[in-house]
Amino acid sequence: MTTLHGRQDLADLKPFYSRFGEMPLVSVSNDQRKPLPLANYVATIHHGIPPDLHRPSFEQGSYLAFLGRISPEKRPDRAIRIARAAGIPLKIAAKVDKVDEEYFRNDILPLIDGPGVEFIGEINEREKTQFLGEAAALLFPVDWPEPFGLVMIEAMACGTPVLAFRCGSVPEVIEDGVTGKAVDSEDQAVAALPEILSYDRRAVRQRFEDRFTSTRMAKDYVSTYRRLLKTRTSGARPRQVALNGGNGLTPVSSEKRLPALFEAGADPEIPI
Repeated sequence: MTTLHGRQDLADLKPFYSRFGEMPLVSVSNDQRKPLPLANYVATIHHGIPPDLHRPSFEQGSYLAFLGRISPEKRPDRAIRIARAAGIPLKIAAKVDKVDEEYFRNDILPLIDGPGVEFIGEINEREKTQFLGEAAALLFPVDWPEPFGLVMIEAMACGTPVLAFRCGSVPEVIEDGVTGKAVDSEDQAVAALPEILSYDRRAVRQRFEDRFTSTRMAKDYVSTYRRLLKTRTSGARPRQVALNGGNGLTPVSSEKRLPALFEAGADPEIPI
């Protein structure tokens, strides 16, 4: 079983999944499946992180946060314009990969060179707690088919609501009116900020604990593996899927015996 973490709309993926049509796949969001709806998906399992990884803060934050990568699809330019239009300081904690250095130099640095925007650079996991916890909201103005968006649940773990653009997995992760809001334009984002800043940060943290902990994620994976093993031992034929008209390719399967620990019926005790 393979978990897909990236975007699935790349041209070479359809013939690949056609060739290996029996391979069971796990998507990290339902939206991630859209480019390849006939692939052999066996589950959607949202990401989770340890509940004690980030300490929540229930005090009102003093700035807007942008966390991630400086890249065209992450749209830090949108975050800067939204924050300035709303009159709220913005702090940007983001790395700049070599491939995006020209974009950063030509498109983002000129926007940072002005009041109300602080570029911090890349931060480590320990620094995320303070950075997100002291923020009034996280801006997630993405412009691509986001497979999941881990930073959204990191913010929720800190009690910080999320203002995001409606792309990819965003509507699945954010609960509108509880943990954040999904918008379709910069004007909508600016108009939504006063409401978002009034959200109950304890409720944001609680929804993180209900939906996005690593414990929940691990239980989902164990349940999926056990379901697959029951299907295997029941004599059901492995599923074969032809994508994009089949491309003249025939799926193949592997019949290697599974280790005894994971044999269906063994029902091993797995501490979760």
